[in-house]
Amino acid sequence: MEPKLEFAFTVTIRLKPPGVYLRPSLGGSERAAIYLQDGTFEGPNIRGIVRPDSGGDWPLVRPDGVIDFDARYMLEVDDGTLIYVQNRGYRWGSPEVMERMRLQQPVDPSEYYMRVAPKFEVAQGKHDWLARYVFIGVAEKIPAGNCIAYYKVL
Repeated sequence: MEPKLEFAFTVTIRLKPPGVYLRPSLGGSERAAIYLQDGTFEGPNIRGIVRPDSGGDWPLVRPDGVIDFDARYMLEVDDGTLIYVQNRGYRWGSPEVMERMRLQQPVDPSEYYMRVAPKFEVAQGKHDWLARYVFIGVAEKIPAGNCIAYYKVL
C-alpha cells in the first residue's frame, strides 16, 4: 500500500531573535532555545493564529550539521479552539546554504531539506480530526521564521 497525502493547512511562524545557545554540549552538539513570536495558519477547513509567545523550538545542532527540531506551541482556531502542536524534524543542507539561513538571508527551499512530523492535541469536537491522523510537514525557512505546509497521511 502506498500512502496518499491530503493538504490540511499551512502555518507561518515568526520567531523572536536572537535565540539562546548552549555551545557545545558535552556530546559535541549545540542546543538552542528559539522563542516563538506569533503567526497565522490557514487551510481549506481551518484557519486562525499562532498564539503569541506560546512556545518555541529547542533544536539540537548535531556535529554533522543536521538540525534536529523539537518545536512546541499553540494554535488558536477562529472559533476559539486551542490546539497544541509538537513538531519533530530535521533541516540540513550544504555548509554555504546553512550559513545563508543563519544570516537570515532568503534561500530557495530546493537547496535544503526541512521536514517535520507533527503531533496535535485538541479537545473533542470539530477539530479533533487533527488528533486522529498522522501528518507530515514540508517546511521552508523564511527570514523571520518558518512556513510549514501540513499534509494528512491517508
